[in-house]
Amino acid sequence: MSESSEIPYAGSHRPSDGYGLHSGGMDEDPVIRPFMLTGGRTEPLHDGIRIETLLHAAPAALSAPLRFESRRIVELAQAPMSVADLSVALRAPLGVVRVIVADLITQGYLSVEDQPGELSTSLIERIRDRVRAL
Repeated sequence: MSESSEIPYAGSHRPSDGYGLHSGGMDEDPVIRPFMLTGGRTEPLHDGIRIETLLHAAPAALSAPLRFESRRIVELAQAPMSVADLSVALRAPLGVVRVIVADLITQGYLSVEDQPGELSTSLIERIRDRVRAL
């Protein structure tokens, strides 16, 4: 998925006409509400998925029958990537990404990297920078 083909989410900075379409007309993509991506769920299936949690997807997960954001997360997580970084890359709300990530962990497509006991200052600064980018 390229930058130009990303799905806009509710709360996007582009104005809407009130019917789910941006004011630019029918040529633009419709707004996808975040709850549509999570089946209405707001809590992840796994406890302990923090924004700094590092995730990794096995190369075999690329051939899994995944759709949209789930597929993109598996593509991005071929190298270890934090939940916050995935949220920024997808331009999706952090809570939505946490729910999708938990589903992918449950399905065995993502694994959680070993977490450090205490966070380093550089990691905290990186997380802060990523959250600001949201």
